[in-house]
Amino acid sequence: MYTHILVPTDGSALSDKAVEAAIKLAKLAGARITAFHAVEPYPLQGAYAAEASGVAELQPEIFAERSEEYAKRVLAAVADAAAKANVQCTTDYATARSPSQAIIEKAGAENCDLIVMASHGRRGLEGFLLGSETQKVLTHTSIPVLVYR
Repeated sequence: MYTHILVPTDGSALSDKAVEAAIKLAKLAGARITAFHAVEPYPLQGAYAAEASGVAELQPEIFAERSEEYAKRVLAAVADAAAKANVQCTTDYATARSPSQAIIEKAGAENCDLIVMASHGRRGLEGFLLGSETQKVLTHTSIPVLVYR
């Protein structure tokens, strides 16, 4: 069965449900989990738009600080839930322009044998235009992926 499960989370309600399912699966399998959050880098487009419009922008340092605080808060919630279920859990985050690539790289670096993640279920034109991080993970990794919807 599985021994090490990567659980990417963005802190959304659906992601929280995937985390809960991953913890239950890990407990049943006697596996450990690594919770992971991909932090978006400072949006340069936003800086240019703010400058052009004369609106005050969020400074890169403040943006990074708030992003890191959010990541730590989201991951702490996963670690707490895992601890309550008596499941071994480590946490990590990384800044990445491509969350899907960061997820794949983390799963490989940690020798995970399963990725459990949520899918927000965007379909049609919205899914095509926005892309799906889950879909990108599914198509670019050889590690099994359990999708929670």
